[in-house]
Amino acid sequence: MDAQSRGRADEIDPADQWVLNPQTGNYELRLDRSAPQSTASSSRGAGARRAPAPRTPEPGPGQGAATPRRRSAASGADAPVQRGRRGGEAPGRAAQQQAGRRKRKQARSGKRKVLLWTGGTLALLMMGTATAGYLYYEHLNSNITSFSDDGAGTGGFSKDRAINILLIGTDKRTGEGNEKYGDKNSPGHADTTVLLHVSKDRTNATALSIPRDLITDIPDCETTQEDGTKETIPGQTGRRFNESLGQSGRTPSCTMRTVTEMTGIKLDHFMVADFNAVKTLTTAVDGVPICLAKDIKDTDSKLDLPAGEHEIQGEEALAFVRTRHAVGFGGDLDRIKLQQQFLSSLMRKLKSNDTLTSPTKLFKLAEAATEALTVDDKISDISKLRDLGLELGKFDMKNLTFATVPVVDNPNEPVGRKATVVLEAEKADALFSMVKNDVSLTEVEQKKKDAQQAAKDKQQALLKGERAEASDIRVDVFNGGGPQGSAQKTLDWLQNDEGVFKSTNKGNAPADVARTQLEYAPNQADQARKLADLMGLPASALKPGTTDAQGLEAMTLTLGPDFRGAGVPITGPAKAPENAVTADKQVCAK
Repeated sequence: MDAQSRGRADEIDPADQWVLNPQTGNYELRLDRSAPQSTASSSRGAGARRAPAPRTPEPGPGQGAATPRRRSAASGADAPVQRGRRGGEAPGRAAQQQAGRRKRKQARSGKRKVLLWTGGTLALLMMGTATAGYLYYEHLNSNITSFSDDGAGTGGFSKDRAINILLIGTDKRTGEGNEKYGDKNSPGHADTTVLLHVSKDRTNATALSIPRDLITDIPDCETTQEDGTKETIPGQTGRRFNESLGQSGRTPSCTMRTVTEMTGIKLDHFMVADFNAVKTLTTAVDGVPICLAKDIKDTDSKLDLPAGEHEIQGEEALAFVRTRHAVGFGGDLDRIKLQQQFLSSLMRKLKSNDTLTSPTKLFKLAEAATEALTVDDKISDISKLRDLGLELGKFDMKNLTFATVPVVDNPNEPVGRKATVVLEAEKADALFSMVKNDVSLTEVEQKKKDAQQAAKDKQQALLKGERAEASDIRVDVFNGGGPQGSAQKTLDWLQNDEGVFKSTNKGNAPADVARTQLEYAPNQADQARKLADLMGLPASALKPGTTDAQGLEAMTLTLGPDFRGAGVPITGPAKAPENAVTADKQVCAK
């Protein structure tokens, strides 16, 4: 039974029981009775496990036994077990309140539970809101379901480095009423996947949506099965990304490995949400505001709403995030835009004063989050989730940017029958590079880092000054350790995309270099700065000479092993991708 239900059992409103503890400065919820918490739940995936249920304390002196709860066979919900009362008369509200007051005086016996305001909260609340609650520790801890990460992650987040979390929405039809969406016996897929990156100093965050129909390679996955045994699921090439979960017995750790192999980004944790998570979380906050630029009627998702602003929750919220045929071009990429709009709005609602000042909503959120979401075994404890939530809640919403991994239609599919997509390699690599190098898509953090670097590093001065026109740049391109064909690809990009026509492919360099470098004469400094801007070269890559160039002498660009591709900045691009949108702005679905 949750704390809110316990309050109702005593005819006492939990919102009236908050007491300021002068010794700690925290508000505490004084509860007089405890009840056993059932660990029964809806069907869970293979390898999932519940945290141990809390032990129920014996009633204190002068206290009656707590009203037990049991699972209803029909709904799976806790239901009170009726008990008789001496004299056959139920106590009146006034008598119960008086008894409650007497029992609070006897609380020194240590038999009651105290719920503390933590100052932060569950990272589970979708994108990690910092204030989801008053944690009734033992009860909520027993709600948590977890899977092993099977060594696919870093072993856990750290407060002194960036945090990377994989958020997975599965289309598994578990939960009451969800079988009506069809395919009820499916083990589910990674239907919606978001890689959440929070910067090292917690000033900004990036949320990358990964299309479910992206063709990629799924690596071999060691998984923990339901009986605790280990099984390695063979990898596959050229498969839809969404098959990295559920299919062939794959667990969330397989999705982690797939994302790391595709992006090069090592992940700290995963969190999995099913259909019920969307319904319960939106209901807990009394609805999430959304905006529609046109009427939407989707016969598949069952969403039917007129244009304008709406508050959606429960089944209607689930229909919204599942809608794709009635928006944009009717594909998954347009559905991703809706989901990003929804997540942004949900986060704004979670962080709003309307939510944070309502004990009732906070109780509902903590309950809904721990029941509906599944996490990896490194954060399968409320205290660990609280610590993670405190870290994730530090960034400002205006510095959280949503973006979609750049993709193009699969060229191997016939025209008119395009059902899958592939990475747009150069743009995707640039975006992955930004995340790995902790570069903010909002440019807030990058500008700060640039300013600090300018003060500390004398080389930064090399980038200051006038820039030549691209057409005036003369450069010879060598491959000094980059991938095969790098020099020619770079030449093609410089001439065709950037207008650097006076460039030449010189083939392999006389000797390999440790890193990409640009050698130039003092009178070529303006050309070097311009080329560094175009290619995203760091100041450390610029190697000025001491003698002026003569006549038509060209600069020398040598591509090293850090070179990722033509047009892919080594330190990350200077601006966000075109599809990026910040979470503090409401966007109307089209």
